[in-house]
Amino acid sequence: MQDLADFLGSHPPFDAVEPADVARVAAMAKTEYYPTGKTIFSQGTGPVEYLWVVRTGSVEIVYDRRVLDLLGPGELFGHASMLSGLPTGFEARAGEDTRCCRIPAEVMRPLLARPEVLRFVARTMVSDRGAHADAGTPSVDPIQRRVATLIRRPPVLCRADEPIRETARRMTAEGASAVLVRSGESGGTLGIVTDRDLRSRVVAAGISPAAPISAIMTTPAYTVTGDRLGGEVLLDMLERGVHHIPVLSAAGDVLGVVDEGDLVAAEARKPFLLRRAIGQAATLADLAATSADLGQMIVALHDARVAAEHIAAVGSVVLDALTRRLIELAVADAGDPPVPFTWFALGSLARREAVPSSDIDSALAWPGTGGNPGGGEPGAGGSPDGDDDPAVRNYMTRVAEAVENGLRACGQRPDAHGATASSPLFARSMQSWRTAARRLSEHPAREQAVILVSVIVDSRPVWAAGRDDSVAGGLWEARSHPDLLRLLARLALSYRPPTGFLRDFVVEHSGERKGQLDIKHGGLIPIVDLARWAGMSVGLAGAPTAERLRAAEAGGTLESSAARMLAEAFDFIFALRLDHQVEQLRRGEAPDDFIDPTTLNPLARSYLRSAFRAIASVQSGLANELALGVRWG
Repeated sequence: MQDLADFLGSHPPFDAVEPADVARVAAMAKTEYYPTGKTIFSQGTGPVEYLWVVRTGSVEIVYDRRVLDLLGPGELFGHASMLSGLPTGFEARAGEDTRCCRIPAEVMRPLLARPEVLRFVARTMVSDRGAHADAGTPSVDPIQRRVATLIRRPPVLCRADEPIRETARRMTAEGASAVLVRSGESGGTLGIVTDRDLRSRVVAAGISPAAPISAIMTTPAYTVTGDRLGGEVLLDMLERGVHHIPVLSAAGDVLGVVDEGDLVAAEARKPFLLRRAIGQAATLADLAATSADLGQMIVALHDARVAAEHIAAVGSVVLDALTRRLIELAVADAGDPPVPFTWFALGSLARREAVPSSDIDSALAWPGTGGNPGGGEPGAGGSPDGDDDPAVRNYMTRVAEAVENGLRACGQRPDAHGATASSPLFARSMQSWRTAARRLSEHPAREQAVILVSVIVDSRPVWAAGRDDSVAGGLWEARSHPDLLRLLARLALSYRPPTGFLRDFVVEHSGERKGQLDIKHGGLIPIVDLARWAGMSVGLAGAPTAERLRAAEAGGTLESSAARMLAEAFDFIFALRLDHQVEQLRRGEAPDDFIDPTTLNPLARSYLRSAFRAIASVQSGLANELALGVRWG
């Protein structure tokens, strides 16, 4: 029995429970043996009255005869049906000779009243889909794993002078789709050749197979270290337009090569195909036709059980590619730019947190010599550049309007509140941006200044013509400007979660949204704003919300408990929001942020209330600090 208690106590959620309580669970648990292929419970039966934990072997989670997941030792299943009172949504069967611990519902339910256990279990139950799911977060999801663990075979290495013919033979013999090439002095530079290169650079281009492999290699190859997560490397692939990335150890040794097939399930490869189609689109009509698949891509990733934050990040990268192609088409139509310029994504797209309902916020910057001597204060609605060259301004406006019209044609919405590159407030010379940053630091009380600061802090370059610097650098030094940080803190208190009722949520009371909950303004924006302020307090700008919260915890701006509560609340609410919008896409509806709380299962409603209370608690602490002048003197 102690052996079982030790086993349970080493895996979540039992690792957060007192040893005495784990021992009581172990005493009531029954160990069962299932031979390979044995059904533990069938799809559509129940509800079940037990929770199972895999002890040895593995359990397949099967939906309509398709294996969706493989659970290993320490992983739970059956809890969704047990807690929701609904029939099982999947079949669970032994993937090999397997032993499971079966824990009665009456033993587990008291533990679920504890927040530390509730948080773990609720993550799998954020929607109707989750309410029927009996699998926890899949441990085999490659996006969540270190990329070193995804390497399937040893690397194929060759010398730079090896003939192309010999290299191709070795790739075929070893079943490799890429070969790594040592070149440079002492072989210190790493190049790469893929099977795609053999087709496009040898066969199609007519290069002799006797030529050295160095004639067609890409060098230096972009590499990653083995401790990177698969999801991060997937984004690197999408951003760079590559399909293979060499993986190195911490010491710089080559471990192997991963490709997109290693990082995503077969049904989730749409982003690569879609990005390639976007890059090849020759006209706006082609782009509009291609972009019709954006929603299907999101649904495919969701069906492949990719985590919500990774779906948003991948979708944001594809939107970047769409924006870049629209800019290229607009520049081709307008002619060579009179000065170099940079196009910036703002807001959720800049944080790589865009979802199907998100607007596209943007900004422009180009070189300039003057500040804002006579054209109006930044944020006041006047011209942002006193020395503005009309020819430059006209060109930038023409390109920006073409891009925004193109986005509309592709089913995307430029920001409805005017945070777009076609607005003079968001299209400036470099000097004007820096002047705006300085004046906002000195006079940060204007309402439009608040909006301007909040979006520039979330800026990320998407496309650049010529060499250009970041326009947001001056604002990123906000740690030295207490007034500016105070402004961001007040912004973080602008939206409050709906915690007004003990037994229910604060919902819309009239109109077409009657009885619905605004999940964006009530849950996500407060966390995003808190993370923006906290991240800027430690000098971090232009980062995703989760990264900002980690930095704020490490830097001491947020206590560990507060940072982690906000991070868990953000993950849960973000997943809930995306689940809601995916179901709307399936029904052919326009995605929105209004959910009906009565459609959520009881556990999800309970955790959502807990998340709102956590947000309100952190906001209350920040409000007290502002009132007392803490941090700001």
